Amino acid sequence: MINFDLNRMLFTLTPDEHDEESLRSRLEAHPEVKFVSFTGVDMAAHNTDEKIPVNAFLDDIKNLLESGVQTDGSSVALPTIADLSNARVDIVPDKDVNWYVEYNFGNRDYGTGLPTGTLRIPSFLRHNGSDMVGSRTYLKNMKDMFIEELKGELKEHPYVFEHIGGVDSVDEIDEIVLTNATELEFWVKTPDDSADRNQLSIAQELKEEYWKRVTGPVGTALEEVLEILDHYGFGVEMGHKEVGGVKAKMGNSGNFDHIMEQLEIDWKYASPMQAADNESQIKNIVRDVFRTHKLEVTFRAKPMVGVAGSGEHTHFGVAAKLKDGRRVNLFEPVNKEENFMSPIGFGALMGILRNYELLNPIIAPEHDSYMRLKPGYEAPVCIVTSLGMDHMTPSRNRTVLIGLVRDLKNPLSTRFELRSPNPHSNSYLVIGAGFMTMLDGIKAVLAAGKTSAELEASISKKYGEEDFYLETNREYRAERNLFTEFDADEREKLFGKAPFNVWESFKAWGSGVFDADKVKLLTGGDKLNEIILRSYRNQMIYKWTVEYHDRYIENTLGFLGDCVRLHVEEGNAYDAVNWMRVNELKNLIGREEEGRESLLMQARKAVDKEDFEEISRLEILIEEKVEELRNVYLKYKRNIF
Repeated sequence: MINFDLNRMLFTLTPDEHDEESLRSRLEAHPEVKFVSFTGVDMAAHNTDEKIPVNAFLDDIKNLLESGVQTDGSSVALPTIADLSNARVDIVPDKDVNWYVEYNFGNRDYGTGLPTGTLRIPSFLRHNGSDMVGSRTYLKNMKDMFIEELKGELKEHPYVFEHIGGVDSVDEIDEIVLTNATELEFWVKTPDDSADRNQLSIAQELKEEYWKRVTGPVGTALEEVLEILDHYGFGVEMGHKEVGGVKAKMGNSGNFDHIMEQLEIDWKYASPMQAADNESQIKNIVRDVFRTHKLEVTFRAKPMVGVAGSGEHTHFGVAAKLKDGRRVNLFEPVNKEENFMSPIGFGALMGILRNYELLNPIIAPEHDSYMRLKPGYEAPVCIVTSLGMDHMTPSRNRTVLIGLVRDLKNPLSTRFELRSPNPHSNSYLVIGAGFMTMLDGIKAVLAAGKTSAELEASISKKYGEEDFYLETNREYRAERNLFTEFDADEREKLFGKAPFNVWESFKAWGSGVFDADKVKLLTGGDKLNEIILRSYRNQMIYKWTVEYHDRYIENTLGFLGDCVRLHVEEGNAYDAVNWMRVNELKNLIGREEEGRESLLMQARKAVDKEDFEEISRLEILIEEKVEELRNVYLKYKRNIF
């Protein structure tokens, strides 16, 4: 629990406090801050964290602020960039974003009575003293490219200002302002407790936990998190229960046990880099605070099969700051009673939809991502948008991939909500690549000279209708429930077939190998950006195979072991038939026999050979058989009294 004075603690250093004099003054005034850590982000979204004593930092402050610190590049995830023979990587501070102090609530400073703090400095990664690499570099490059090219497009196609509300000419614009925000969902549990999947599924179906009052240690921890986040200045909007979870039980000791609850925290938007940094810091704070209450937190996309996974909806906005000081939303139309968006807004949305197959390997880079992205769990499975039933009725369709968010009383609120990312998605890459797909659509729209009305017709087109930009044999807009009003075949025909796993997704970047031409849209044709994405692809495919070999195969074997015989010999024939099918599936999936390898053994060998096509094929087949086994065993188990 919080038993110290938050008002005495240092939480945030803004960019105007990153000079030597201000840093020295602030750190000397807060002796509870004992360490400094330069935080770089590699291609697996891992954060570096080295503890430099504050005194050592202040003694060498000029050099450290200028050049950062060195690390062994072979120890961070930068494949094809840094390896054992070429391993120099510098961690160089970013002076244009907020720096945050992170506190260890389990280690009190004797002199102040406050938790021990570490100043975390968000940083770029530099390889061999010259090439800026890593996730933050990619986002910076893409943000700068988007802004520069959008300015050029606005100058070249002035007609568009006839359709944008609040600005008449590019000459009125002082700067383009990009904004992003993420929403964080996560599961909380008591250590070592196993989930009752059936009870969780029932509670989810009945929405017993959604937006309920949060009580017990989970409620206390959530309130403490929100209070602490407020001191950082994140602009917390709310914390609440999500759809997943069951009611906690109080044990004989008077403590709650068997806690299994899903929560969500939302906060205000920021600039692209700041938004990604904020999310990373907030995750750390959530983990640390819940741990003080002896609770585990997981940000996995799908911690439990058959129960709702965790998403991290990501918002995109584009505005212009005018020379007279006003800010206008470039997505906002002149007349919102007649149009949903300006051509800039329609182009951005159409760009994401048309190029989503290129974006998906960044959105969904892990096995858990695809376990979450399945019909029936409120997760998006179709490349389709919702605009609203009419121009004056904002959309609330939660079954689409990306939705238009509007507040008719607040023009600055018009933005897109991309619903497919999860808490393990690399937000630096998601945001950077997202803006590049938006830019592609904006360029196409402006080059064609399209109006808002014409673009609404384009995005609302039917299957088989030709369009100047969108694919003929696709639909891109749906205002109906995609899960109840379309069957699987209809969804696949109209909106495209979703990839099943990591390998299928990365084929959009080249069949078997990285194809620079296929990802040119995401790199802007820049060689260094291409190297960064190539490194990312190699890292995530490696992670997919290792996790599959060392986690999912082992977890599947554990599940097979849990499917034990429950009936006695004189049990009825129904039990015997069900058990026979259970045994058949168990043997097929995991048991070795003379002259026949199990599916799991075949998968192990495919991983060892790095035969990605075979791993993918077997992953699909094994999941199909495991799901059949799960259902058959549940039917068998329910009949045993």
